[in-house]
Formats: sequence, C-alpha cells, structure tokens
Amino acid sequence: MSEIAKPLAGTGQKKNTMSLGMLLLKARTFIALILLVVVFSFLTPSFLSANSLILVAKHVALYALLAIGMTLVIISGGIDLSVGSIVGLAGMIAGGLINEGLRLDLFGVTIYFNVLIIILFTLLLGTGVGAVNGFLITRFNVAPFIATLGTMYAARGFALIRSNGETFPNLVGSVKLGNEGFPILGAGHVLGIPIAIWIMIFVGAVAAYMLKKTPLGWHIFAVGGNEKAAELSGIRVRRVKTIVYMISGFCSAIVGLIVASELVAAHPATGNTWEMNAIAAAVLGGTSMAGGIGTIGGTLVGAFVIGVLSDGMVMVGVSEFWQMVIKGLVIVVAVIVDQFQRNLENKMALQRKDG
Repeated sequence: MSEIAKPLAGTGQKKNTMSLGMLLLKARTFIALILLVVVFSFLTPSFLSANSLILVAKHVALYALLAIGMTLVIISGGIDLSVGSIVGLAGMIAGGLINEGLRLDLFGVTIYFNVLIIILFTLLLGTGVGAVNGFLITRFNVAPFIATLGTMYAARGFALIRSNGETFPNLVGSVKLGNEGFPILGAGHVLGIPIAIWIMIFVGAVAAYMLKKTPLGWHIFAVGGNEKAAELSGIRVRRVKTIVYMISGFCSAIVGLIVASELVAAHPATGNTWEMNAIAAAVLGGTSMAGGIGTIGGTLVGAFVIGVLSDGMVMVGVSEFWQMVIKGLVIVVAVIVDQFQRNLENKMALQRKDG
C-alpha cells in the first residue's frame, strides 16, 4: 500500500466507525426498550404475562398522548409544563358535570349533559388552556417556561377549587339523567384492545401525518429551526406557536378523561409531575430540546421506554423516591446523548463537504 493509500484507508475506516456509531445512536431508544424488556422479564417473570403487557400498554398510551403534544411544542422551540395540571383539571371538570351537572342558580335549575357533550366540552377546555399558553407566549413575549409554569399552577388550583380539594367518586352517571356510559372510555375494549390504546394510535397517526405531510407540520419545523428566518419567509409564527400549545392542551384533556374514566373517579392531584414523563418520552425519542428536530414515531418508542421503565420498577419493588431519581437521570442522559448525536452529525456533514 502506498503512502497516500494508507491515510485514505484510515480515513475510510474512521468514517465507517462514525457511521456505525451514528446508526447505533439513532436506534438508541429502540435498543433501550429491548434491553428494559429483557431485564424486567428476568427480574419479574410475570412481566411478560398478557395482563401485565396490557396494563403497561395502557400506561404507555397515557404517556404517549401527553408526549405527542409535547413533541410538537418542543419542535417549535417551546416547552409545556402545564400538561399534567390540565390532566387533573380535565378530569375534575368532567367528573363535576357528571355528578353535579351545571347549576344555573339564577334560574334555580341544574342541567345534566350526556357523556358525549361532556367529553367535547372537556376537550375544548384543555384546548383553551393551551390557547392561553400560546397567547401569553406570542402576544406578551413571556418565555414558554414561565408562561406554562404559571398555567400549571393556575390549572391545578382551579382543579382543587372545583371540588374544594375533594374527589368526584362513582362517575357512572344515571340512566334517568341521561349521562351514563363514561367508564367505557377508560375500561372499554375494541377487538380485545383497550380503547385508550386505539386513541393513542389514532392521535399518533394524525400527528405524524400532520407533521410530515402538511404545511402546518413544515412550519412547525421551520419555526423551531430558525424562528427569525421562518418569519421573514412569510410563516405566521405566532399562529403556529399558538396551535401547537392548543394541540398539547387537547392531548392533555384526552388523558384526563381517560384516567377519570378508568378510575371511575376524578381527583384534583391527577397528573402531578406527568409533564416530566412527557418531556422524557419526547427527548428519548430523538426530539431536540433546541427545537426543529423530532418525530412522532420516535416519541412513541420513547413513551414505551418510560412506560416499561415505570411499571417495571413498580413490579420489581423499587422505591417511588428512587423512581423519581432514575427518571431524572434518564432525562439528563437523553439530552446529553442527543447533543452528542447532533455534534457527530455536524462533524460527518463537514467531512462529506470536504470530500
């Protein structure tokens, strides 16, 4: 081998190594999921039983729905800390309408709505909270972290005020009042699969299509990649940002309805700290905290990692306090690995440019 060929061969090997490393980095979430399943199946033989897998999948559906909305927000360059509180507020509003109806003291009457109207109203409420987040961020230039932190406390406070901190129990409704059927949403099955999982699949498919195949999706990426350039190119940045927060609020309200339906009860503390699970799932799935990068498919895999990790630790008997520590470390490590991947991609792009 000539003196010129040796460096070229070394360069080729280095490029191959970097390419292999990049492939492993891109598949890191899927690899982590497989490893977690293998580890917990050894530690807890019942982990792979049908009942356990269904339970894990239902929990994953909740994390995934929150993470789908969170992914859109993060891609646009923002963050939403209010999703967990919206979950609690949505459950309390639905529970209150089922058990107490809508009191019109001025007329001395109480109106009871059917379940479909209650669900639609609750979804509109969650979307409205998201719109408030978007309004604060786009119209008053409040930082997303601060704006959603404020609505997080406000939504949780309203959830507590709704029942004076108490639970709305026995949300089965009444045939006489025409508001029965609410438990089906959380406990029902279609083709043997829980309705919550079908909802996750449907919302995930719609979000993935919107993100990749529609102008709104392209605008979300553009705003997160370079907001100033997006604005100069004619994209209505304010509207795009508001829409992603509205979608996030909508997804959170869905989760609130599912949880209240499954438990047949609504508690104001439901969803506490769930925003961390949503952020973790999105970041694990490859969504960059810097904005402009992310996929719904990756987020769904990330949600499975969080779900398997959470339920697996419960089955093994890991303390709840240690569970919080581990989840925190997972988020930090995921961000570090994501940054390492971005640096490696930039380095490879420079090498290709240099020939």
